[in-house]
Amino acid sequence: MSDRLVFACSCEKTMPLDRAALEKGCGGSLVTADQLCGRELDRFRAALAEGRPVTVSCTLQAPLFDEIADEVGAEERVAYAKIRETAGWSSEAARSGPKMAALLAAAAEPVPTAGTVLMESRGVALIYGRDETALAVAKRLADHLDVTVLLSRPSAIPPPHRNDFPILKGTIRAATGHLGAFALRIDDYALPAPSSRTQLDFGASRDGATSTCDLVIDLTGGPPLFPAHALRSGYLRADPRDPAAVEQVVTDASHLVGEYDKTRFVAFHAQLCAHSRSGITGCTRCLDVCPTGAIAPAGDSVAIDPYICAGCGSCAAVCPTGAAAYALPPADALMRRLRVLMRAYRAAGGERAVVLFHDGAHGEPLIDALGRDGDGLPAQVLPVRVNEVTQLGPEVFAALFAYGAAGIRLLARARPQHDLASLHRTLALADTLAAALGYGPDLVRLIETDDPDALAAALRDPPNGRVAVAPAGFVPDGGKREMLRLAFREMHAAAPAPVASVPLAAGAPFGGLGFRTEACTLCLACVGACPTHALSDSAEKPLLAFEESLCVQCGLCAATCPEDVITLSPQLDFAAWAAPRRIVKEEEPFACISCAKPFGTRSTIERVMDKLRDRHWMFTGEAGESRLRSLMMCDDCRVEAALNQGFDPHAGPERAKPRTSEDYFRERGNGPLQS
Repeated sequence: MSDRLVFACSCEKTMPLDRAALEKGCGGSLVTADQLCGRELDRFRAALAEGRPVTVSCTLQAPLFDEIADEVGAEERVAYAKIRETAGWSSEAARSGPKMAALLAAAAEPVPTAGTVLMESRGVALIYGRDETALAVAKRLADHLDVTVLLSRPSAIPPPHRNDFPILKGTIRAATGHLGAFALRIDDYALPAPSSRTQLDFGASRDGATSTCDLVIDLTGGPPLFPAHALRSGYLRADPRDPAAVEQVVTDASHLVGEYDKTRFVAFHAQLCAHSRSGITGCTRCLDVCPTGAIAPAGDSVAIDPYICAGCGSCAAVCPTGAAAYALPPADALMRRLRVLMRAYRAAGGERAVVLFHDGAHGEPLIDALGRDGDGLPAQVLPVRVNEVTQLGPEVFAALFAYGAAGIRLLARARPQHDLASLHRTLALADTLAAALGYGPDLVRLIETDDPDALAAALRDPPNGRVAVAPAGFVPDGGKREMLRLAFREMHAAAPAPVASVPLAAGAPFGGLGFRTEACTLCLACVGACPTHALSDSAEKPLLAFEESLCVQCGLCAATCPEDVITLSPQLDFAAWAAPRRIVKEEEPFACISCAKPFGTRSTIERVMDKLRDRHWMFTGEAGESRLRSLMMCDDCRVEAALNQGFDPHAGPERAKPRTSEDYFRERGNGPLQS
């Protein structure tokens, strides 16, 4: 941060500023202020005129600072950090100087932007209900949207005096799609009779009708049409008995017309996917955890629909190969930010940092409430905002312990929007590794609450584990698998009590393979099936090699092996991860007895000869021996030998003719069948 100017404002002296700690953590270019957004605003303007990047310790007045920066074309040079609610407004504010320095330093770390996909809604809406509530909503939305009402098993409903929109009967049996592209299959579909008098009378119904629309407004009060329905864009649902919920749906639907940019949360690299090979299913981790059904098998890999993906990041967190990588931000960008955070905290004199991950929609208001109305966060708790806590994978936790963190906390809703089962498994894995390497037990916890006081109580007792002996300083760069290898290696190197290997539970994405080498024929089918190249061969000689750091325990090798000699062994063997590939089995190639060209392996050729000698008419007697010799030749020499011997493959003993019904009648003495 040597070229960056950092403004630390006391917000009208409502919080203390430890200048010495801030300078140690942020560098020498530190400017303190008391009212930067008011009487000292010219100092900010002057700093922009110098052309240097600037960090401001205020997010409340960010719109004001952005407006000034935009006037001089400097908006990309300004970064913001919140130190008031997260550090300064706290009962431990006097000791929060290192935390403030860390938050200011981390805010300057650039975060790449994620891509987007375009969603377009023309306002074609299907209002799906059972009673007059659906008709009332349709009347209110008819001026804004092109509405159609579909009534499922309706009760007696008076016919309208004017057909301002279609009213149909039917029940949705299947629904797919998203905002701007819904497809529905409808059973019991029928049109109303124009002559309906006291109530809507519908004609003959049929099944299998189809419909498309841009919006689906579900007012049936029944089961939702989609998994994780609250996260499906364009699908609005409310209980018809809840007027407030219905009113909210009307408001939301009236604004869903036009073009929208939707974030592409996950970057997918199909060539890294370990889902399937040769029709055999391997890894299904992302399929198992996706709450919205955005992931589906697609041949050897899976496909992620960015229009349906809600951005929970669970797929990226559990993907062991890096095929699914979270893009908001990428894993290496987040880890670089954590590196800056931890280094600045230590440089400013901070000790035993506890990193608190939270999201913006739920976690940030809770932390703000704690700072404004409570005792605030403890001095050693460093809040880190992410898009979703479910996006965090084991590489993040391993890196934090390597950087010197004393504990890790994640803040989630009491009633989470996303399923947290996969997150619990990831936290259990991180805790297992931390305990095995001497950092201590129960250092990674999930706090599920909507109450600021409950959050304060959960953070009140600091973790009792040990920190890294010599905190790492590695700079993360690359894909997720590279991050995993680097973070695990550094976590092991910095561990208080390192061990060579840590056994893991079944289903873990890391481990080794066991081989019954005496039964292996080096057919190398496993090499062809391995999606990560953990198993490999050589062009020089027949061999099978294994590199444990690349193995994701997908099981494709074991499922493919015709001899059934491979078993999975979930573990984290740090020595194996640091070592190059090891030779599992190696044989000398068998040399052709005619031209001496190497081909196959000796054990394979001998095994084939043993199975055929004196067991097949082609390989019996004196002629059979010469044919056995041809098996010891390469392809070219074998063809030449067969031509020279004049071998006729059809000259074998005559096969028994197939038995017919006449044969059975003849044996019984009844003679042939008569026509």
